[in-house]
Amino acid sequence: PGAGALTVKMDPSQVDQILANLCVNARDAIPGVGKITIETRSLILNETFCASHVGLAPGPYVMLGVSDTGCGMDQAKLENIFEPFFTTKGVGEGTGLGLATVYGIVKQNGGHIDVSSEPGKGARFWIYLPAHAAPVVVRVPEAVVRPGGTETILLVEDEEAIRVTVQRQLQTLGYSVLSAESADAAIRLAAGHPTAIDLLITDVVMPKMSGKDLAKRLMSQYPGLKCIFMSGYTSSFITPDGVLDEGTVFLAKPFSGDVLACKVREVLGGQ
Repeated sequence: PGAGALTVKMDPSQVDQILANLCVNARDAIPGVGKITIETRSLILNETFCASHVGLAPGPYVMLGVSDTGCGMDQAKLENIFEPFFTTKGVGEGTGLGLATVYGIVKQNGGHIDVSSEPGKGARFWIYLPAHAAPVVVRVPEAVVRPGGTETILLVEDEEAIRVTVQRQLQTLGYSVLSAESADAAIRLAAGHPTAIDLLITDVVMPKMSGKDLAKRLMSQYPGLKCIFMSGYTSSFITPDGVLDEGTVFLAKPFSGDVLACKVREVLGGQ
């Protein structure tokens, strides 16, 4: 971390999404054991630098950097990595939306993102965000009593670490949780469950069948089923493309246990 208070004006959840997407990509690019470095720095960008970086104006900025010791990329891949649905991963391993989401967030906040990489030499992402001069107000969050319940929830998430974490949080709140790593597994679990399932919580983008298609299939069989969609990609990014319908209940990853508890109780109804 850079010295001093490096302040930018943006939604904190967007910083979470930037770091989550860049670090997941870095992790996947590292064969075996490697290193991921996250750094911040305060900079004054001059006219010369800004002239070669479209959209930037001279002035104070905060740099957020993420670099790795992974397999790296060639020039052809570098020229396309921010395009939606472009991925360097194998079939069923990536959606090509992670870096497009990062790019969209950075541009939305008046910033710029640079990337450099070579095959076998890892990758480095530098994000430049306008510095915010207003004083920082530190707010101490009030203690939140997490609402719980006893309903049955079907949880569908292909990322094991996320699935296990969310399952534990829901079980701590008193819910009965059926956990599935894919849409196919979720369909089998639902078919074999002897009692009603009250809520489906599903990732949006999954291999073979999307969360939206899974929800449609299950809701046609269980008309009273309620649904929450979750994704590491922003709702504004995926909704215009028809991945989700307007008005659906959406949780942006990463989310806190408090947010999860309140959203589940809200959808199920009552306290």
